[in-house]
Amino acid sequence: MAKVSYEEQIMKIKYMTFTRSEDWEQALQNNQDRPLLLLKHSTACPISSHAFGEFVVYTQRPKPLVDFALVRVIESRGISNQIETDLVLEHQSPQIILIKQRKVFWHATHWQVTYERIVQQVNQLIHHNSF
Repeated sequence: MAKVSYEEQIMKIKYMTFTRSEDWEQALQNNQDRPLLLLKHSTACPISSHAFGEFVVYTQRPKPLVDFALVRVIESRGISNQIETDLVLEHQSPQIILIKQRKVFWHATHWQVTYERIVQQVNQLIHHNSF
């Protein structure tokens, strides 16, 4: 039986958790058609815990046009590094990245990762692009 983290027990999961490089590669392939909101989260950082909470609250609202994913950077360092390389975006944690067609549309780090900013940026992407 798979171990369920405390975070996953709190709320019904509405996002993918990347644990293998294949997960990230598949998400990039799907990203041609659907934006991806990705949170890089450090399970050892209180600021990251706050950002994770903002992300989880956002994912609980229905958003059929956006996929959501989480990378735990300590536990999945290789994937985190691959994302940094593929997106040409310096790693930070916490870091939220909105990706469309393999390009970074928006990203924020640390205390800038808020529910309000996520809503604003996702809405901006959706309203400026047709899906």
